[in-house]
Amino acid sequence: MKNLLNYSPNFDLNKRKSNEIKFIIFHYTGMKNEKDALDKLTDVQSKVSSHYFIKNNGEVYTLVPDLYIAWHAGISSWGKYKLINKHSIGIEINNPGHNFKYKKFTKKQIFSIIKLSKFLIKKYKIKSTFILGHSDIAPYRKSDPGEKFPWKYLSKHKIGYWHNLKRNYLLEKRKIKIDKKYELQFFKNLTKIGYQKNYKFFNKKNYKLITKAFQRRFRQELVNGIVDLECLLISKNILKKINKIS
Repeated sequence: MKNLLNYSPNFDLNKRKSNEIKFIIFHYTGMKNEKDALDKLTDVQSKVSSHYFIKNNGEVYTLVPDLYIAWHAGISSWGKYKLINKHSIGIEINNPGHNFKYKKFTKKQIFSIIKLSKFLIKKYKIKSTFILGHSDIAPYRKSDPGEKFPWKYLSKHKIGYWHNLKRNYLLEKRKIKIDKKYELQFFKNLTKIGYQKNYKFFNKKNYKLITKAFQRRFRQELVNGIVDLECLLISKNILKKINKIS
């Protein structure tokens, strides 16, 4: 993993303490090409940045030193934490995203994600439950890093976490409707996992967006915003796993 410097001017001037760093947040760039993405992250006019940028070939740029707050998360929350920028390391991975023919992440990118993440986890003692995607912490605004991000594979390298339910078992439960009582239980599970509490249960748009965020993370084969029996069972399993980790 090659590490290069290309500092961004977009960060808070006050340093933070290392023990304030609690999260790793993954993003995709969502731009047509790599040069435009890097230019935007280092342009003072854009007012966005991240700590690291991973190119298609796996090269890693440091854009903002860890102890400065980069501007990558925006309005965001997870559990009791609000405004996640203050407590996180942001990692942007070059990928055109959903608006420009979303692609699989390259093998070299995944190798660098693993190497960089393991370094950061060890250095800042980051919990597996605090390794998240942008859509986890901002589900009504964002869909990155998306359903092609290799969460299951990363969990095998102790980066983040995944459920332990068998695929064939889950396929049998897919698209099976559940009643309103169990839908409500699903959303309660999401809140306990860490997703934002302030969503409106009867707002159809928010209902779909928060469900899609969960699916992009834990049920990547079908992201449709509909809560079915499979989603409910995965949410229960994840919650059980989190309770054991905590």
